[in-house]
Amino acid sequence: MKSTIVTAIGLFAIAIGATPALASSTDWFETQGGRVRLVTSGKPDANGQLHGILDIDLDPGWKTYWRDPGDAGVPPQLDISASTNISSAEFDFPAPQHHDDGYSKWAGYDQSVALPITFQLKSANEPAKIDAHIFLGICETICIPVSTKLSLDPASDPDNADDTALISAAQEALPAAEQPDFNVKIVSKDEKSLLVEATFPGNPTSADFFIAGENGYSFAAPKRMDKDGKTLFSVEILNRPAQAPAEGGLHYTLVSDAGSVSGILPYM
Repeated sequence: MKSTIVTAIGLFAIAIGATPALASSTDWFETQGGRVRLVTSGKPDANGQLHGILDIDLDPGWKTYWRDPGDAGVPPQLDISASTNISSAEFDFPAPQHHDDGYSKWAGYDQSVALPITFQLKSANEPAKIDAHIFLGICETICIPVSTKLSLDPASDPDNADDTALISAAQEALPAAEQPDFNVKIVSKDEKSLLVEATFPGNPTSADFFIAGENGYSFAAPKRMDKDGKTLFSVEILNRPAQAPAEGGLHYTLVSDAGSVSGILPYM
């Protein structure tokens, strides 16, 4: 499951820093509540894709956000417009958890997490340099917006086994693709709500569902309903565009104690 995230960095961030382009991974950028860095595999594959991670190391008690935080917070964002020979960058996300801090409900991670990134090179045979602005939120009792510039030269250390192992582990931790016995399907929909049925292996009480609002859509936290032996999730639609996009769909993740899958639901 992928979502292109190439955006401008908010000017209201309170923590700003930079690292030099000296290696195929950056130094840690230290901030209140944790630290972040970029790590790459050093070499592009046959499709001109360079694999990496945004490595988020959280202090105990701190949290960060999924691709769609929900009521509060901001998702991790990556602006690679200043980079050389990089045309796009896409995040992948491991399965999140739902959180309720008494003030808001949101989706994210309550421990350190590595977010895989796929960098697409404009030309696979030309050198590439990553100059990335990173923006994310991390929270304890309050949320800290973190903004930093992280720069690296992927070719400077192309055979670093430690970096390769970190990236492989992050990719293996991602949800699997949806399967016939592990997925969600739309049961009904209208202007204000969406109802989906979840099919999954494992304990019937273990399922949780996440849907990402993008391209003008936003959703309240899904509410689980068990009816006639079926597991259903009702989702209030908070905002939607006047016209559904012609291409793509809504990213979802379904979790049970047997694992997790991700897929795409059609726009409404």
